[in-house]
Amino acid sequence: MMDHNISHIMGLRQGVVVLLLLQGGSAYKLVCYFTNWSQDRQEPGKFTPENVDPFLCSHLIYSFASIENNKVIIKDKNEVMLYQTINSLKTKNPKLKILLSIGGYLFGSKGFHPMVDSSTSRLEFVNSVILFLRSHNFDGLDVSWIYPDQKENTHFTLLIHELAEAFQKDFTKSTKERLLLTAGVSAGRQMIDNSYQVEKLAKDLDFINLLSFDFHGSWEKPLITGHNSPLSKGWQDRGPSSYYNVICQFLKGAKITRLQDQQVPYAVKGNQWVGYDDVESMETKVRFLKNLNLGGAMIWSIDMDDFTGKSCNQGPYPLVQAVKRSLGSL
Repeated sequence: MMDHNISHIMGLRQGVVVLLLLQGGSAYKLVCYFTNWSQDRQEPGKFTPENVDPFLCSHLIYSFASIENNKVIIKDKNEVMLYQTINSLKTKNPKLKILLSIGGYLFGSKGFHPMVDSSTSRLEFVNSVILFLRSHNFDGLDVSWIYPDQKENTHFTLLIHELAEAFQKDFTKSTKERLLLTAGVSAGRQMIDNSYQVEKLAKDLDFINLLSFDFHGSWEKPLITGHNSPLSKGWQDRGPSSYYNVICQFLKGAKITRLQDQQVPYAVKGNQWVGYDDVESMETKVRFLKNLNLGGAMIWSIDMDDFTGKSCNQGPYPLVQAVKRSLGSL
């Protein structure tokens, strides 16, 4: 069994963040999600796989594939071009690992049923995953089950365990490297306690991406103003919210303030309040994860950074580059 060290966090998006847990090794991981719906945005936000810098991250995770009839599928209309692009990225950087993620927020928890409900349906799924990943030259699978509840956590553990065992068997008869297995998990304290059998999962997963963002937002009742991805506990945080911690054109003409207790900035313009990450807060988060001896940083998602460099005038991918620079060796 591989030696597993816990690893941790970074932020991006309207303030996104992240984490991960990883196998033994000296270099940090920089794990970057990119999404299949970002290519449907209007300019300047339209992001296609051609925009991906193959040397930016150590691992890329393409989100999201779906499940139908106990098989993994991608519904995206541009998938042929996508697979060609993925292969061309790996040609440019042979060290790059590209994983496929299943699930996501819209797919939800229901989407994993009935596939997880019986050993027969899980086996059919696991076999389809290996075939799919190998035929399209992916390096592994990321399971983003958002999120298992208390009744489902054994299903989640079983699915991960059966995938890990199957990936190992596939490796013994394959001439290729073993497929990687990772998971995107909640960073909410109550969710962690209810959803995850952490010790069992840690044995089967190569690393864990901790989704340390969406701590505050428009869904909260009562509605309060709070940063999407704070690093530390805020002075007003009480009860469960005490655990809720780890966009450039808008900033013109806005009043910018840094939350000293949470080490993240926000901007106010008119009646709009926006919490976000900048180069300084990203560097602070990297220092934090290094101090905890974590395995690296995960970014959700690179298509939300200034990938062309035209919006913030700080060069392409200013936030991811700040993380990469601060991490040092990948």
